[in-house]
Amino acid sequence: MSRADEIFAQNMTDIIENGFWDTDLQVRPRWEDGTPAHTVKKFGIVNRYNLQEEFPIMTMRRTAFRSAVDELLWIWQKKSNNVHDLNSHIWDSWADENGSIGKAYGYQLGVKHKYKEGEMDQVDRVLYDLKHNPASRRIMTNIYNFQDLHEMNLYPCAYSMTFNVTGDTLNGILNQRSNDMLTANNWNVVQYAVLLIMLAQVSGLKAGELVHVIADAHIYDRHIPMVKEILQKPRHKAPKLIVDESVKNFYDFTVDSFQLVDYEYEKFDQKIPVAV
Repeated sequence: MSRADEIFAQNMTDIIENGFWDTDLQVRPRWEDGTPAHTVKKFGIVNRYNLQEEFPIMTMRRTAFRSAVDELLWIWQKKSNNVHDLNSHIWDSWADENGSIGKAYGYQLGVKHKYKEGEMDQVDRVLYDLKHNPASRRIMTNIYNFQDLHEMNLYPCAYSMTFNVTGDTLNGILNQRSNDMLTANNWNVVQYAVLLIMLAQVSGLKAGELVHVIADAHIYDRHIPMVKEILQKPRHKAPKLIVDESVKNFYDFTVDSFQLVDYEYEKFDQKIPVAV
């Protein structure tokens, strides 16, 4: 079975059986009907995915691969904070009347900073260092900018990446302050696995290990029955990811540069409510 399935099942079972419920606490998130959205959580989950072994996508239910990659490119390539530049509606609840989510996500990656080599944004700095300073221990991004939090419609959840080159292999750590495990866990894993693969390819490296560090890994109260149903479903082998090897420039990748081969997954037709 897919290693992503195995990790997901272990995480979810541990949270349900051993997690902390915030039922007696005041919480910010609400369901669409205005009811407080409570969670059961575990603190400090660390998952490791070896991208040289398989691509980490779940098969117990479908992860919308193309939409996940499209959102990744929206943030890391377009460096956009406007939902009109996105081909899905996952951010609509946080957008204003103009489509903006404020100074969040892609906006932060696109802000230029001064270095001795010149002005660069965070993405271009990573690309520069992977090419010119691969031994550096300072190759990272961080979009949790305290100065701009008051102008963000949602504080960043997946907020930093740290990259590390070992020999000819690029590894990365994704730090996430909060993760809605049913809705977004594998979505984020798929995205940042693809990001690592993209950066490795254009830097003449191999993608190695993605380490996912989650501070608050939680399941919402209304998601529990769905999680239990998914955990009972059959599991399949991980599909193979085919990447267009002709792409040498990070900004030339498109959603069509990636193809999943033999992606088998179980149907799950229930609409998953999202707390806002």
